[in-house]
Amino acid sequence: MNTTALTSIDTTANQPKAADENYRLAPHNIEAEQALLGAILVNNEAFYRVSDFLEPEHFYEGLHSQIYETAAQLIRVGKVATPITLKTFLPADEQVGEITVSQYLVRLATQATTIINAVDYGRSIYDLAIRRSLIGIGEDLVNVAFDSAVDHAPRDQIEDAEKRLYELAEQGRYDGGFHSFTDALKDAIDMASAAYQRDGHLSGVATGLRDLDKQMGGLQSSDLIVLAGRPAMGKTALATNIAFNIAKAYMGETQPDGTTKALNGGIVGFFSLEMSSEQLATRIIAEQSGVSSSEIRRGSIDERQFNDIVIASQEMQSIPFYIDHTGGISISQLTARARRLKRQRGLDMLIIDYLQLLQGSGKKSDNRVQELTEITTGLKALAKELNVPILALSQLSRQVENRDDKRPKLSDLRESGSIEQDADVVMFVYREEYYLQRQMPKEGTEEFFKWQAEMEDVAGVAEVIIGKQRHGPTGSVRLLFEGEFTRFSDLAQEDRLPDQYE
Repeated sequence: MNTTALTSIDTTANQPKAADENYRLAPHNIEAEQALLGAILVNNEAFYRVSDFLEPEHFYEGLHSQIYETAAQLIRVGKVATPITLKTFLPADEQVGEITVSQYLVRLATQATTIINAVDYGRSIYDLAIRRSLIGIGEDLVNVAFDSAVDHAPRDQIEDAEKRLYELAEQGRYDGGFHSFTDALKDAIDMASAAYQRDGHLSGVATGLRDLDKQMGGLQSSDLIVLAGRPAMGKTALATNIAFNIAKAYMGETQPDGTTKALNGGIVGFFSLEMSSEQLATRIIAEQSGVSSSEIRRGSIDERQFNDIVIASQEMQSIPFYIDHTGGISISQLTARARRLKRQRGLDMLIIDYLQLLQGSGKKSDNRVQELTEITTGLKALAKELNVPILALSQLSRQVENRDDKRPKLSDLRESGSIEQDADVVMFVYREEYYLQRQMPKEGTEEFFKWQAEMEDVAGVAEVIIGKQRHGPTGSVRLLFEGEFTRFSDLAQEDRLPDQYE
């Protein structure tokens, strides 16, 4: 192969003199661009090796960008890209140093590198383009900060910069395109192996609730899971219990690339749009210590209860549980913050309490259904992007209260179209005890004794109804609910109860 240096592109025009020590050229590699283009002109197969990640705008030199784009257009329509076929579509009178564009194309081909190195050169060009983009984002950040308008809040600028940086990070991945079935099989076997080794033998993240995990196989990565119910049914309590169980069970393993992989449990992010982080923490302390949350708030606790609270709080200090209690945030703000948490701390599970308190990314819309569609679509995309399960709580419409049978169903979801469509799993929390205790007849009557017997059957029992599940069956799971401690737990199974002796 001829190793004579290729003709250099004259890029010195309109540039500052070298004497200006403060001037720095943006990172680029003209020789790599020339080598790749030459390889493509000699063997068009080289184009297919880089075309899934390399675009014309990634080239530093404008003429190289034109050559690559023109070659791509010819190759994609089944024609051959050579110096002869390309010169018709490029400016014939343009000079490259002391030679014409046509002569430059011939020199690129005659002094080309082999096709074997095409991918390496392509990635080098791409990485340099990413670095130039980083420089552009940094310059924009500085300029906007200097000349920011009065109504442009710094937080908006931070979120915009984070969004641009994350998009840039995602563009830098080379794992797109088709995967062979062999690779897909390997991934499936790896998932099965992980499920076999994980506590409970689940393919997803365990909720800590035995019967719910058995029905769902855990919470699956990239799934959008909607948990809905009427007020006072215990939606937030169930979500909080699941979040704490996952965070408490967390065991991580450092991978060769420096990242941490969850072997059990996971790192949890909780967007509490309704309650403050203090209120959420109080609920969890009540659940773990066995001291009523109302007693904690009133301060009506004795020394033993206080010690129980201290012990529970000390045990909870080390768990990877992160709370954002900012109210009224938009889906774009939530997305930016979730990405930041994933990048800085890691993330295995995301919870949003609740959907109807989120806003769309645009201006306030009168069409709430359309706005909620944007929100649910955004959450599903975020679940796939971060590869974590997202549990989003949702309110149910009042029409439930007008029926004799108050068990919720999919049609009861408020603005239900998009929620039902985008969610991979839809669950409902239902407590018959809540409705029955409001129908208490007069004491001493026959109806009262009948009511009392029904109350004994449903006291402390909650039902989680799985109305939709892409990966498994629908059905219902019965759980124990202790309202005093806002705690859900497994209901004792009759075949596991100890023997009773008379």
